Amino acid sequence: MTVNFQYVNTDVSETLSDFITDKLEKLTEKFEFLISAQVYIKHEDNNHEAGKICSIELSLPGPRIFATSNERNYEMAVNETINDLTRQLKKRKEIYKVY
Repeated sequence: MTVNFQYVNTDVSETLSDFITDKLEKLTEKFEFLISAQVYIKHEDNNHEAGKICSIELSLPGPRIFATSNERNYEMAVNETINDLTRQLKKRKEIYKVY
């Protein structure tokens, strides 16, 4: 699976990119129909409680799947986004099952 990263209003982090790539590789092992992923890492200064945003858009057969989350740190945002994507992918996999 191809993973593209875009960092908006924040510095590029290789460790964060590796962390996200590992999480997405685990998704690829469970859901073999994934093609690519667009990952957006953003920082908002006006939100003091949270402000670390992770958005992931997955490309697969049919409509694309998108999830985003806004948390206190990037790792929590990534985990929440991956959990949302997993839930959506489980629903999508039910459609692909052959009866």
